[in-house]
Amino acid sequence: MNITAQMVKELRDMTGAGMMDAKKALVETDGDMEKAQEVLRQKGMASADKKMGRIAAEGLIASYVDDNCGAMIELNCETDFVAKNAEFKELADCMAEGVAKGNPADVDSFLASVCPKCGKIVADLIKEKIASIGEKITFRRFVRIEGSTASYIHNGKIGVLLETDKKDEALMKDICLHITSSAPQFISRADVPQSVVDEETRIEMGKEDLQSKPEQIRAKIVEGRVNKLMAQKCLIEQPFVKNPDQTIEQLISGKLSIVKFDRYVLGEGLEKRSDNFAEEVMSQLNG
Repeated sequence: MNITAQMVKELRDMTGAGMMDAKKALVETDGDMEKAQEVLRQKGMASADKKMGRIAAEGLIASYVDDNCGAMIELNCETDFVAKNAEFKELADCMAEGVAKGNPADVDSFLASVCPKCGKIVADLIKEKIASIGEKITFRRFVRIEGSTASYIHNGKIGVLLETDKKDEALMKDICLHITSSAPQFISRADVPQSVVDEETRIEMGKEDLQSKPEQIRAKIVEGRVNKLMAQKCLIEQPFVKNPDQTIEQLISGKLSIVKFDRYVLGEGLEKRSDNFAEEVMSQLNG
């Protein structure tokens, strides 16, 4: 059967495969579009499996918020170049909406669930994107909150998901912006584990500038330093980034209470690529 350019284009549009791969699949299946899709999917999945050993510490933080709940996810890829790709951004947004609407128990159950937008199994959808984009893609983590939620994503690199007891969109946005910038670890002192206080106290007690001071004076100085450190870690005690003369506690007083927040930083704790990607691309082109 004669494989036309229009057939190749149609298959490429349907699968996202490369031109030569699409043509080969059509030749292999004697122009049967459905079988050609299956061949490409099988080959795409095989190539996706090969890519799973690579380091994927770039990507995007994405979120989805509606009237009833909010979700935030981290989707990783290998390079910042792909993270800026419209297809990858669309996938990340789809994942965030899927978590919000599907309320999965964990990452594995989400990967096994059906995407509400396209009706495909999420794990299969990711493998298809690996085939068309050409990089390892991993769905790393998510958080989902029900109730009054707000979110802020800074350049896809830092994300915040916030829950409050009352809805005030402008104020909630300001709090999200503040958390993004100031990186609190806890809402208030009541949330700080004693182990954290003890560890900071131990570190301060061992600092060289205090070793020559009497024990009672040293203990007082350390108490003051630890108190200051805890204030820096607690959201409601931090100076508001837009008005440092006002704390977050003063900002929200009488308006709402903060129930929970999560802050994601892209790739935190992941191994980073150390190779030169530009050199890798050139070596492939020259190979």
